[in-house]
Amino acid sequence: MLPALLHGFILAIGLIIPLGVQNFFIFSQGATRNRFSSVVPIVISASLCDTLLILLAVSGVSLVVMNFVWMKTVLLVLGILFLLYMGFLSWRDKPVTSTNQPERPTQVGKLVLYTAMISILNPHAILDTIGVIGTSSMAYEGEEMVAFTAACIFVSWLWFFLLAALGRLIGSKDPTGKLVLVLNKISAIVMWTAAIYLFRQLQF
Repeated sequence: MLPALLHGFILAIGLIIPLGVQNFFIFSQGATRNRFSSVVPIVISASLCDTLLILLAVSGVSLVVMNFVWMKTVLLVLGILFLLYMGFLSWRDKPVTSTNQPERPTQVGKLVLYTAMISILNPHAILDTIGVIGTSSMAYEGEEMVAFTAACIFVSWLWFFLLAALGRLIGSKDPTGKLVLVLNKISAIVMWTAAIYLFRQLQF
């Protein structure tokens, strides 16, 4: 069972750490919130979405669904439209400083929804989860499968909390909000770049 645990741990680290839309969004949100508690719902939302994708991947359900070409096309189109929209919002977003109003519950609710959509409507992340984690899980069964799956999920939750905490630490050193403003611009560019990458994968 230990080899399966280590395999899942190392594999998940390799997949989740590289810079991507989801990672950059969580980091930037950690930097822009007044308190770390404000970003916790966002982190939990991303973690739950990743947990769902991992469970679908290891159960084989996602492999069956993604065999339909039209499903991939719909997923890509939705992902492109959403990333373009989120990039626009991120570009216009103003940092929250001590002189601004604190986050309202409705704002947090919208950010949670955005986070969930970034996670679910991210074809690249979904295909990676299915192609790598789902395929790798086929080598295990029983307790080893549970250990492999648990390791992947644990890494996901741990990484998102660490990423948000790092963002909050950097954001706390920037009372003027100038650094966060730059991060918002970079975040928008990352999302638009991801949208272009997905567009190039469309088969007409």
